[in-house]
Amino acid sequence: MNDSLISIENMVKSYSLGGETVTALHRVSLQIDSGEFLAIIGPSGSGKSTLMNMIGCLDKPDSGSYILEGQIVEKMTDNQLAAIRNKKIGFIFQNFNLLPKLSAIQNVELPLLYAGIHHSERKSIAENCLKKVGLLDRANHLPSQLSGGQQQRVAIARALVSNPPILLADEPTGALDSKTSKEIMDVIKQLNEQGHTIIVITHDLNIANQAKRVVQIKDGKLYEKGGKELEISSIY
Repeated sequence: MNDSLISIENMVKSYSLGGETVTALHRVSLQIDSGEFLAIIGPSGSGKSTLMNMIGCLDKPDSGSYILEGQIVEKMTDNQLAAIRNKKIGFIFQNFNLLPKLSAIQNVELPLLYAGIHHSERKSIAENCLKKVGLLDRANHLPSQLSGGQQQRVAIARALVSNPPILLADEPTGALDSKTSKEIMDVIKQLNEQGHTIIVITHDLNIANQAKRVVQIKDGKLYEKGGKELEISSIY
């Protein structure tokens, strides 16, 4: 058995749209080792969101295999998939997905609350995660009292609370200006240096080229170039 953290082989996923079958992933294969910093780049409609859903255990393939830390994902029940998402994968979204009436620390605590962790332990873990992203001094602020970059830091802290081996970031800088985007990417790089496996889904070449490895997806097929920056013409 492959000893990669993530091993995807010949994955196929199709959807029915307007009475027609659209194949979003065409026999995709991808190996990701523990500690990697990988970017998956592609234009709208390329299949990158579908691939993200597969990697994040949010959906199952029609065929092919997905092995995560030695576990066969496509054979799991919905409850088993939910457990994988809670323990193995931290999600970071473009629009932050923070609850507006909860403070920063309360937003970060939420996954631990759902997991039944005692309040004092939740608070300690959440404070530590906010400290990791440099936002402990804003712990009691509401999202409306935070800048976009600060809100994304809260979202990253929330993704860290279960100490998942994988952080899956979907367009993590898409709603931010260039200066703030750099700050958020610096945080993500630091987390990779601390041992987290980072997978960034993006359409932005500048973001992709900050990763240590880049694969591109186009028309549901994966392509990889090593060592050199990707050319825009090779993706779009």
